[in-house]
Amino acid sequence: MYETLRRGDGSIFLTLHYNHADEWIHAHWRGRQTLSTVMTGGLTHLEMIRQLPCPRLLNDHRELVGTFVEANDWIQQIWTPLIISAGLRSIGQVVSPDVFGQYSIEDLKHRISDQLDLFLFNDLEEAQAWLRAQP
Repeated sequence: MYETLRRGDGSIFLTLHYNHADEWIHAHWRGRQTLSTVMTGGLTHLEMIRQLPCPRLLNDHRELVGTFVEANDWIQQIWTPLIISAGLRSIGQVVSPDVFGQYSIEDLKHRISDQLDLFLFNDLEEAQAWLRAQP
């Protein structure tokens, strides 16, 4: 399963791909994110996991620009409990090279690490290797 989400101007802000061989979803975020794009993307993740149950998410911020900290309340309070109830157990997070993106994910990790395993990686290959090693 593959899903592409676009902004009103047609630019892609998220692609989601279900990796059948390794049973995880690869979420590749692009550009600046808003509360609206994070919510749309998060609910799309949720629907994908409900259709194709998998315990792992590869959340890829290599092309993310800027902060998304304004969405962290929603992620913590709404998305995390929903995604856990759908079966997600761990996230391998490829951190953005952008300092504001790094700040946002660190803030999020502190908020949700008691509910969901969130591991930070600096490159995609390292995150993929970690996810493949998970039971």
